[in-house]
Formats: sequence, structure tokens, C-alpha cells
Amino acid sequence: MTTQTTREVEHTITVAAPPTEVYRLLAEVENWPRLFPPSVYVTRLEHEGNEERIQIWATANGEPKTWISRRVLDPEQLRITFWQEVSAPPVAQMSGTWIIEPREDGGTELRLLHSYRAIDDDPDGLAWIEKAVDDNSRAELPGLKAAVESVVRTADLTLSFVDSVEIAGAASDVYDFVNEANLWTERLPHVASVQLTENTPGVQVLRMDTLTKDGSSHTTESVRVCFPQHRIAYKQTTLPALMALHTGYWEFRTNPDGTTTASSQHTVIVEAARITEILGPDAGVAEARNFLREALGGNSRATLNHAKNYAEARR
Repeated sequence: MTTQTTREVEHTITVAAPPTEVYRLLAEVENWPRLFPPSVYVTRLEHEGNEERIQIWATANGEPKTWISRRVLDPEQLRITFWQEVSAPPVAQMSGTWIIEPREDGGTELRLLHSYRAIDDDPDGLAWIEKAVDDNSRAELPGLKAAVESVVRTADLTLSFVDSVEIAGAASDVYDFVNEANLWTERLPHVASVQLTENTPGVQVLRMDTLTKDGSSHTTESVRVCFPQHRIAYKQTTLPALMALHTGYWEFRTNPDGTTTASSQHTVIVEAARITEILGPDAGVAEARNFLREALGGNSRATLNHAKNYAEARR
């Protein structure tokens, strides 16, 4: 009988925030892309009592991956146990626990435990998992620490907004326009160049150079998770200098009269240390928020209007 190798590892970090706040943010999976650098999108599939089933899309060693996990929430003990229901190769099994412990100074000692096995005990697979767990944990914990402490300290660096248009066309055509980003240099004047990779159906890596109204250009790279005809969620993994985080989604809703409401949502965290460097010595958080609202919203509205013209012409 063959005994499979199980590895167990622990990563720890101190967070200057109350344990109950740390637990709350970990329990609310919809906020994970804002908290964890590798996380792209998370959706809750099932929920009953303190148990839930979630699907996660994240990058591991630079590659987009998706898996389904189950979690047991324990708000009294401030623990969250999780395990992968369907793991992505080379992972055979993955489980772990968030342990949230109070410190005497009112802060939190946050411990992240992982236990895992590789398919067929493959040494290369074990090495890949070990590196992915270590890299992601080392990225997740400082990112979580910064995000939680920022939430506790101030909310003025976080900006969320939605732009929508009404379209006399089919949601499927609007979706296709946004999904087919490889054609954006032909369809969108503010896109200077684009590279779209889709090795796994519905999971895209989009790299592009975008022009702003003042003629400047910036390069971004995003991982996009596509739900046909309904939604495209994304997280930027290469960001312009003024942003510490940028997530969002495109949503396409069919109305009772057959028209479509198409929306673009953005959530941004301002990179406060770069404000004066980019916007000038007199600029502050308010100016940065206004700049990003106009720059991101302007490009999104332009895309939505071009998608509107495309869909209405096909009706």
C-alpha cells in the first residue's frame, strides 16, 4: 500500500486591527480580490448555516487557476477552515485554516495553515505546489494586512463606481464585443495595442496599452473571468502608477422589452504615495479620486458606447 506525502506549512503575520474586523473581512468572500493580490474573482455557490461552497479564480506562479472550496466559518472561535473540493492539477488535495488570535495591544496575530498533496506524489508537482503556496501566502498576508489596516484607518483611498448604458440590442452581442478584446485595436480608438490569451476557456489574460484624453499611454495587464452573456469580472495584475488596486466587472442584463442594460463597475484603491509625483505638488486624495473617476469612467463609457453601436447595428 502506498502512503501519499502530505505537506503542512504555516505562515503568520501581525495585523494592527481588531480580530473581529479581520475575521469579518476574511468571511466576506466577495471582497477577496481587494484583500489578496493573487485573487481575481470569488463567487459563493452554496451557503447553509456556517458552511459554504465557493469558487475561486486566482493566479498561481503567474498562471490563472480556478478551483472550488468548501469553508466552515466559526465566528466564536475566530477560525475559518477550508478545503478544495475540486483541485487543479498538480494538486491532489488542499486544505487549511485561518486562525485569528487577539494580541495584548488590541491587534491580531493571523496564522494561515495549509496542508496539501500532489497527484501521484509527483516530486515536480510537490515542488510546484510548495512554491505556489509559499508565494501566494507571502503575497496574501502582507496584502491582507495592508488592506485590513487601510479599512480600519481610512476609507477615502477606496473608490467604487458604475457607468451604465441602455442598448436597443441583444445582450449576447454586447457581451461578444467586450469578450473579443483581441479586436479592440480595430474597434476602440483609445486602445493602442492588445494581447489576449485564453488557454482555459473563459479565463483570459489581457494586456493592452490604453490612451487617455491627454494623449498619454499606460500599460495594464488583467486576468478576466468570463460568464457568457452575463458578466466579465477582472482584476488588473499590472497597474498604472496611481493605483494600488483595480478590480471590476462588465455586466449585461436583458430587460423585459428585449433591450440590454450594460454596465461597467470599478473598484480602485489610490496609491497615496504617488499622488504628487503624478498629479503635481498641490494634488491630494480628492484630486486623485477625481482623476481616476474620469480616466477610468471615460474609457469605460467609450467602450460601452462602441458596444452599443455594434449591438444595435446587428439587431
